Amino acid sequence: MKIVALDHIQIAMPKGREEEARDFYQNILGIPEVPKPIALAKRGGAWFEYGQVKIHLGVEDDFRPALKAHPALLVSDLDQLIVALNDKGFTVTEDDSISGVKRVFSNDPFGNRIEFIQEVS
Repeated sequence: MKIVALDHIQIAMPKGREEEARDFYQNILGIPEVPKPIALAKRGGAWFEYGQVKIHLGVEDDFRPALKAHPALLVSDLDQLIVALNDKGFTVTEDDSISGVKRVFSNDPFGNRIEFIQEVS
């Protein structure tokens, strides 16, 4: 038995804030929303998928944002993303501790930490 790939990542969110999730993950990050299976749709949350990138947001009753654990997303134009995040009022923190990449951290609308990475040559 081998693990062959990562299917998706699940991130928690508070109940009833799907529109904020759509604005961030779909409108700012550019990951389209896809319909959840009918059996799961009644639970709330939202799924965003583009190719191999699959981020599922699930409602957690006792929600607390993930302040340390986080997904790291590869991006093609980090500078453009930084501008988009700043324009929407999101704080972006640069980190140069890994050579060969440009990376920043920000939070989604619910306070979950997200890392964005662009490879540099």
